[in-house]
Amino acid sequence: MGAVMGAKRALIVDDSRSARLFLARLLEKYELDVDNAENAESAIEYLTTHRPDVIFMDHLMPGMDGFQAVQAIKNNPRTATIPIMMYTSQEGELYLGQARALGAVGVLPKQIKQADVSKVLYQLHLVPDRRRGDQSSFTPVTAPPEAAESPDLAAIAAAADPNAPAVLTAAALREQFAELRRALVAGVDTQTDRITAEVRALLLESLPPPSPGVLASRPPIPWGWVVASAALAIAFLSTTFWWRNVKQLNQVAAQLTQLQNAVADQEAALAALTAMGPGSRRNGAGAQGGALAESVPGVTAAGRLPSDAKPTVMPYPYGSEALGSIRLEAVRQLVYRLAKENVRGVVDIKTYVGRFCLVGNSIDGFSLAPDETLFAKCDVVGNPAEDALPPAQRIPLALANIAGDIRHSTHGALQVQSSMGNPAVLAVQYPPISTDLTAGEWNRAASANNRVEIRVR
Repeated sequence: MGAVMGAKRALIVDDSRSARLFLARLLEKYELDVDNAENAESAIEYLTTHRPDVIFMDHLMPGMDGFQAVQAIKNNPRTATIPIMMYTSQEGELYLGQARALGAVGVLPKQIKQADVSKVLYQLHLVPDRRRGDQSSFTPVTAPPEAAESPDLAAIAAAADPNAPAVLTAAALREQFAELRRALVAGVDTQTDRITAEVRALLLESLPPPSPGVLASRPPIPWGWVVASAALAIAFLSTTFWWRNVKQLNQVAAQLTQLQNAVADQEAALAALTAMGPGSRRNGAGAQGGALAESVPGVTAAGRLPSDAKPTVMPYPYGSEALGSIRLEAVRQLVYRLAKENVRGVVDIKTYVGRFCLVGNSIDGFSLAPDETLFAKCDVVGNPAEDALPPAQRIPLALANIAGDIRHSTHGALQVQSSMGNPAVLAVQYPPISTDLTAGEWNRAASANNRVEIRVR
């Protein structure tokens, strides 16, 4: 959406005041005006005089529950077109099917995350499209010399989507990160020097000039305590500025990590485009989705696939969502193509988690160890972000919606199943542990094992 959109309004219906405040803070980050209702009856009365752009409806409330409220709103012609997003602590496709049957556009988990809210708002076109953000502060990718004889990835990307922003490189991100660090350190030194000079000037101004008549009787000034107090004040102020800059630096580091994951996703998409050849170029995620759909063998006369069909493997970067963005779109195109061809069976999606060599701690978080780090120096070997989630929360809501829609449209003939794969089943064997094993060698194997496998049977 190119035009600037006006302010939108959301209505939160929840009997929990803390839940309303939490969700309101998330929505206000997107400049949405937020109104609240503590029960369904108050929400219906509110809708007699107001028309919000979206309603977030809790499931379990005293009196009229969320299902009854959705049904009442959708049965009123004046409010029937308002999109309603429900959220609940319950799980399972039965609840999702009931909510959608009553007219809700989707279901969010009770522990709502900012990423979930962001996806909902983008899907409902309540905030501008994030893909059109200005990225002019980054340097466009230039092809390395050794790639001169290989297909021009920049040209392929431009042909696939002329409006797509320039691809970012890890080298450019590291250079900007180093520049930010230098600027913050220089700022701390400057602030320390300025504060020291100001404290010294204040001390000199506060001391009265010596009087000749009382100079002999005045007790000596405790210069040691004065200097120690001034030094303590300077140290305290310097520490305050330093801590504030460190927090800013950590925030920048987290943003750069997200950008690096985005770069890895873009590079995977370009690799898929290159593998398909110039005659098969498509746009963005559609390219990878088309490649996945074309990798499925032809169906038999009975509408089934061969039992010996090999799985399709899609690696994903450390820290990225296994079934997000490009990979979720690829799965969506595959299952809808199979449904269109009247294929009967099961699309089995398994997510495998790689065990990475990481440095950091549980408070500040973990990150991939530099390639040259010895494996013995790893603080953690694993995948803390994935290990902390229960299996039910590792399956995105969007995939559950796709599975429910496919099962309904095919009357159960084609079903989509998603689960966590056995971590003992490896795509690539990890290198043997030795004293000279590096994190780079280990993490290359972990990246290959951090994957999604799709079997159609």
